[in-house]
Amino acid sequence: MKCIVGLGNPGKKYEKTRHNVGFMIIDELAKQNHWTVSQEKFKGLFTIEHVNGEKILLLKPQTYMNLSGDSLRMFMDYYDIDEEDVLVIYDDLDLPPGKIRLRQKGGHGGHNGIRSIIDQLGTKDFKRLRVGVGRASVPMSVVDYVLGTFDKDQQGPVSEAVTQSVKACESWMERPFNEVMNEFNAN
Repeated sequence: MKCIVGLGNPGKKYEKTRHNVGFMIIDELAKQNHWTVSQEKFKGLFTIEHVNGEKILLLKPQTYMNLSGDSLRMFMDYYDIDEEDVLVIYDDLDLPPGKIRLRQKGGHGGHNGIRSIIDQLGTKDFKRLRVGVGRASVPMSVVDYVLGTFDKDQQGPVSEAVTQSVKACESWMERPFNEVMNEFNAN
């Protein structure tokens, strides 16, 4: 079993914002595989699919970013998902726009969605796919920046990051995470 969680905020208002890159990747992964992430429960939207006989669960928490762990905890408890089978996708200010990084575990790095997940799971040991959104080029608050849409010059790199992230997720469905990490972190 593998559980892929994309972080973001629900609603039209946040759809194309930097903070919703996790949702964008889940949506594109579902689209590429002709899946629909539309079941509502556990304070989230989800689907359960099968790839090569393995159960694949996609989740988009609908709790708003800062409470993402609430949805994931309920989902994991209900489906008896181990932390080692979870991959969380989220935006990262410390990576340039379009850069992706996979990690086995780590801290929250100031990201409130990840902080919520660590608090709810009681561990930092879950897989992550960090997607670079960079930092603001003009003075503004972090909140305003992450809740803003991508600048024109960021759109191409971020679109490529979404494509690469989908490939990394699909690769993890069939290969060990260390191999996927080595391949996709090489770029």
